[in-house]
Amino acid sequence: MSHAVSRLRTERLARAKAPFTARGSRAERCERCRVIPQFCLCDWLPRVPARSAICLLMHDVEPMKPSNTGWLIADVIGDTTAFSWSRTEVDPQLLALLDDPQWQPFIVFPGEFVAPERVVTEVQPVEGKRPLFILLDATWTEARKMFRKSPYLERFPVLSLESEQLSRYKLRRSKRDDHFCTAEVGALCLELAGDTRAGEAVSALLEVFTTHYLGAKFQLPLDFDDEAHRQLRPFLPAP
Repeated sequence: MSHAVSRLRTERLARAKAPFTARGSRAERCERCRVIPQFCLCDWLPRVPARSAICLLMHDVEPMKPSNTGWLIADVIGDTTAFSWSRTEVDPQLLALLDDPQWQPFIVFPGEFVAPERVVTEVQPVEGKRPLFILLDATWTEARKMFRKSPYLERFPVLSLESEQLSRYKLRRSKRDDHFCTAEVGALCLELAGDTRAGEAVSALLEVFTTHYLGAKFQLPLDFDDEAHRQLRPFLPAP
């Protein structure tokens, strides 16, 4: 079953004028989970109800990277949308989503780079609205540029995450341990909004995805009874 990031990847590949050649892109991969077939993750994909929604604003090549973790959020959360970011053009469907009165949008970004009056650290419920978390799915350098050059986001509060958790993401390490990958950010947002089980499912899937991805990279045997798989198992649909 395709989801928003999968469809965005298909659209992006259709526009490409040359083959995508980032690290790991040449290996044969499962179209659904992006891991090489011997380490396929498809039997370990949960789907958990959530009141919150996630909007992924993705830098140009992010949907095509096998290590992208925004994909994992879309695996878990049904109300996930994904849009390509452009400095000069804005997808009308993105603007329509942001204007939809059912949503309570937050742009998720570190508060240290934002005017203090825009920064919030909690998700206060608003009657008749559901939280919509806008995540900038990019490298840190790219995300800062996206934040500065997206004036249509300036009307929304900035949710600054103040978790003491250090990033456990092992596939594309940031230079700072307190810079989370996209899936970690999504999980923290869901927990702040009271969607605790959904946040836990995203975190658990990230751990198993990392295990399978690195297992494939280094040809390591998988242990389906290890801590990562045991943590994810309660979120899987009944057989």
